[in-house]
Amino acid sequence: MTQHFPYRGIRYGLALVIAASVAGAATAGFSQTVPVPKPAPKTRDGGVQMSAQDAQKTPAATKQPPPNPVIPNPNRNVPANIFATFDANQKAQAARVSSYLSSLQTLVGNFVQVGPDGSKTKGDFYIQKPGKVRFEYDAPSPIAIIADGSSLAVRDTKLATQDIYPLSQTPLRFLLSDRIDLLKDTNVVNVTADDIYISVTIEEKQALIGTSRLMLMVGTKDGQLKQWTVTDPQGYDTTIAVYNLDSSKKVDPGLFKIDFTNYITPAN
Repeated sequence: MTQHFPYRGIRYGLALVIAASVAGAATAGFSQTVPVPKPAPKTRDGGVQMSAQDAQKTPAATKQPPPNPVIPNPNRNVPANIFATFDANQKAQAARVSSYLSSLQTLVGNFVQVGPDGSKTKGDFYIQKPGKVRFEYDAPSPIAIIADGSSLAVRDTKLATQDIYPLSQTPLRFLLSDRIDLLKDTNVVNVTADDIYISVTIEEKQALIGTSRLMLMVGTKDGQLKQWTVTDPQGYDTTIAVYNLDSSKKVDPGLFKIDFTNYITPAN
């Protein structure tokens, strides 16, 4: 079926990056007309279930202000050698990031996104590994991004559309893997560390799409995820900085459900 891309403006940032990462594959996704999503169901067992509404109710005194994302130099020259070798310190830093990512089972927080044109948007995110994530953008953006473990949906509630992609063909899968050894499981092309950040850059080459990169950054002192940058095959960067992170909250499974049943595929 023919793909449908309503996300032409770069203000849609992450949605555009995800779409670009799979746009070259003719069978990568399909579009559906969808109703406006309903709020996630409340828990029946009395547990704490996280939703966008819950995040807004968090006392302001406990919340951190939005960070200023570190924007990579657009003229940077990252090695593209699949057989790149690393010294002992680089291997240790990559192992530290791998261990941290593998230790996470759930993660919730806020994010600030910087698009290729410098525009900023904010929102909330929810992760439940393996493979599940939800990004909810603050108004007036109509975008929500949901992964249920195998598929990823980019919803536009204003247009009442939903684009579906295989999660395996998006950069998010590295963040959502249950366990990962970056040096063994991915094509790491660069590892750097300073007093503030450890940065690991992963490169992917696909014949029909081109070369894309994902740069993960964690704090050198606290070892926590700080941000990531996705570079699409055209060389445009989208950076996501995360804050107010909590890995102890119980996340509502309903946040990651994608309704495939009652949608009508638009005519070509």
